[in-house]
Amino acid sequence: MKAKAFDYIRPLSVDEALLAYQGAESDACYIAGGQSLVPSLALRLQAPGLLVDIARIDELHGIAVVGDYLRIGATTRHCEILSSDLVRRHAPLLAEAAPFVAHPAIRNKGTFGGSLALADPASEFPAMALALDAVIEIASADERRKVEAADFFLDLYETALQPGELIIAVHVPLAAPATRCAFDELARRRGDYAIVGCGVNAQIDEDGRVEKMRIAFFSVASTPVRARTAEATLLGNPLTLGSIRQAQEALAADLDPSGDEQTPAEMRMHLARVLLGRLLGRLEEPA
Repeated sequence: MKAKAFDYIRPLSVDEALLAYQGAESDACYIAGGQSLVPSLALRLQAPGLLVDIARIDELHGIAVVGDYLRIGATTRHCEILSSDLVRRHAPLLAEAAPFVAHPAIRNKGTFGGSLALADPASEFPAMALALDAVIEIASADERRKVEAADFFLDLYETALQPGELIIAVHVPLAAPATRCAFDELARRRGDYAIVGCGVNAQIDEDGRVEKMRIAFFSVASTPVRARTAEATLLGNPLTLGSIRQAQEALAADLDPSGDEQTPAEMRMHLARVLLGRLLGRLEEPA
């Protein structure tokens, strides 16, 4: 099957892109990397009358420290996050997750903002945005607004984006000196969608006690999921075999994964506990 015929425009500013979408009376789609949209067009799951190519808009691209945040432009490619010294220094959890995103060919074209806008529940970066307490900057023809990651992912492939709105950038709080993080996922083959994945972003004091803990899972629900009950069991305590086991047990209150023909729900829950234990174990000693 081939995509339905469409018009194409490549604006050079955010305002121009927003006006083009508005002028198409919502019969339009934004495209940057196109790793999700192009297959959807080919299958005619989407058939817009206009494609608005935002890949050449300077404001949407790049990685920089702005105040207390690391600003990652929406069209910054996955491979740029993987190779960025700024990301490695100020948002190390993203740097750990980046090598697991699909395959090199996709990382070379796929964009950070596109991953968040698609909100695939099996995708790494939406869950890491949640673990990092990121803020998503959004533009419409009328205003610019910021939405916390916790409020951005609403349901399966559904976000807080309204028709015509565009992600401008993602703002990630700079990692504190006491930050430790760990990421891993379980998949049948490297690059395949994860059966279950998890990122942990923590701050641990000089005595080895947990000051802050954020645990985010993906591939366990229709959106990324914070394991808040498990987090609470760890706060104020050192990471010991006992406290880690307690956090693993607490996952029953945080996760209710669904099953499929290949992975029953019970198995996915078991793997989530195994993965959490593995990641918390890595945090016991500084990197």
